[in-house]
Amino acid sequence: MGTDWQTLSGYRYAHRGLHDLNAGRPENSLGAFRAAAEAGFGAELDVHLMADGALAVVHDSDLERVCGRRGRIEALRREDLAGYPLLWSGETIPLLEDVLAVFAGRGPLIIELKPAWGNAVALTDAAMALLADWKGAYCVESFHPAVLVRLRRKWPDVIRGQLSQRYGRGIPSGYGRLADWAMTHLLVCALGRPDFVAYRWQDRSEPALARVKERCGVHEVSWTVRDRETMERLEDAGSTVIFEGFLPSSPFSRQKTP
Repeated sequence: MGTDWQTLSGYRYAHRGLHDLNAGRPENSLGAFRAAAEAGFGAELDVHLMADGALAVVHDSDLERVCGRRGRIEALRREDLAGYPLLWSGETIPLLEDVLAVFAGRGPLIIELKPAWGNAVALTDAAMALLADWKGAYCVESFHPAVLVRLRRKWPDVIRGQLSQRYGRGIPSGYGRLADWAMTHLLVCALGRPDFVAYRWQDRSEPALARVKERCGVHEVSWTVRDRETMERLEDAGSTVIFEGFLPSSPFSRQKTP
C-alpha cells in the first residue's frame, strides 16, 4: 500500500492536474490528469463520496462553480455525472478509478479526501478499498482529522498528511472557531499523527509548523505555488511542492537524489 516518502518527495505535483482552460483542460479533468501524467509530473486531486458509493474527483461539493449547474456531488450517483459537464470542455467529472488508470506506472498521486455530511469514515474506507489493488505510488491527505485517524487505525502503512493553513482573517475552516485555532496550530496532529503536513505556503512562517516538524519529524508539503522562483526556494528549504499556473522545466523536485 502507498509508497515511501523518498519516492513521493522526488516529484512536483500538478494541482488538480495540469489544467489549462485555454487548452480545454479544466481542473480535475481527465484531460488535465493525462497532461500531467504524460509530462511526468505527479498530481494532486480531490475526492468526494457519491450517494451510490462511487468516488468522484472534483474539488467542490457544490457543483455550480465547475459545472455551471447547482447540485451536491454527495447527493448524485455515477450515472448523474453525464448531466454535469465541466465548464469550457466536453468532459464530465471523472471517477477516481479513471484517474488511477491514467497514472498507472507513472508519477505519484497526492489524494485529498474531502468529507461532507459526516461521511469521513465511509469516504476513507471506500477510497482505501479502491486503492488496495492499485500498483501506483500515492499518499492520502485531508483537512479533516477523522480521515487521518481512520487511516492510522486501519491502514497505518499508508503515508498520510494533515492539510492546514493559518485560519482567521476571514478564512474559516468550516468547522468553527475552536477548530480554526486547533487547525492553525496543528493540534489535530496529535489525533492523526501524520507523516507530513501540507500547509499553505504563504503561511509557512506559522510557528506551529516548525514546531511539529521538529518535534514529530513530519515532512512538509507546500500548496499552492504559482511561480518557479517560489517553487525552487521552497524545495531548497526541504518542502515538496504542489504547483499550478505555470509549467516547471522538470517533473522532478530539486530534492530528488540523482
